Amino acid sequence: MHKEISNPYRPIEATVIKVIAETPTIKTVRFKPKEPITFQTGQFIELTIPGVGEAPFTPSSRPSAKDIMEVTVMKVGKVTDKIHQLKEGDTIGVRGPLGTGYPINEFKGKEVLVIGGGCGFAPLRSLMYEFFDHSEEFKNLFFRGGCKNPQELLYRNEINEWAKRDDLNLKLTVDKGDAAWKGNVGLVTTILDDIAMDYANGIAVVCGPPVMMKFITKKALEMGFKEENIYLSMEKNMSCGIGKCGHCRLGTYYACKDGPVFKYSKIKNFHQIWD
Repeated sequence: MHKEISNPYRPIEATVIKVIAETPTIKTVRFKPKEPITFQTGQFIELTIPGVGEAPFTPSSRPSAKDIMEVTVMKVGKVTDKIHQLKEGDTIGVRGPLGTGYPINEFKGKEVLVIGGGCGFAPLRSLMYEFFDHSEEFKNLFFRGGCKNPQELLYRNEINEWAKRDDLNLKLTVDKGDAAWKGNVGLVTTILDDIAMDYANGIAVVCGPPVMMKFITKKALEMGFKEENIYLSMEKNMSCGIGKCGHCRLGTYYACKDGPVFKYSKIKNFHQIWD
């Protein structure tokens, strides 16, 4: 459900407390807002660089951590380039939270398969920590993820710790390995076979580049997941965050206002969803 905010146009001032280099092109920015910002995993914020502009990002941090927030950002343009130049003590602005997140209550008591690719690990990191904080409320948790090569794997140290958890079944893959990589080599679809779960009654959560989500959704349907139990994060074209600019239109919906989390059954008939 939507979380109402009094003025969606007003940025809240925040102070950068740490910048973490994840890969050569991706950094995680940790900041402390001057006013509390409580978000539901899957919702997003607009991050403002004063004098430069703003861009939407789904927080990658733990929703239960109320005093700090993190976003994980790939350098792809003017605003993200400035975000990568941030340093401890810098002032930024935050609008939000905005949009609709994952309906966690609908997942409770069920088996959940989370599938991520590339930068899609960022929103899913937040989701996984929400699951870990309440793991006893879910029947079984599975995580399958992939990226282009081992150097592009986000949160490597954290994910190594995830792999040790008794409440999570985890497997990773890379498109192209190196001498140090001991895991699977191939697309994410190659590690989805033989998952010991009840697909027909399970939940599948997919987040990653559009072409990856397209083929993962097709695979999930072949596995036996129901269309209404496949959840997609459709945030690629978001801009203003409040349904005014129209950039993120999905058929009769706006990703920023009606999503970015959508059931596949809700948007499957819109031809442009993977564009």
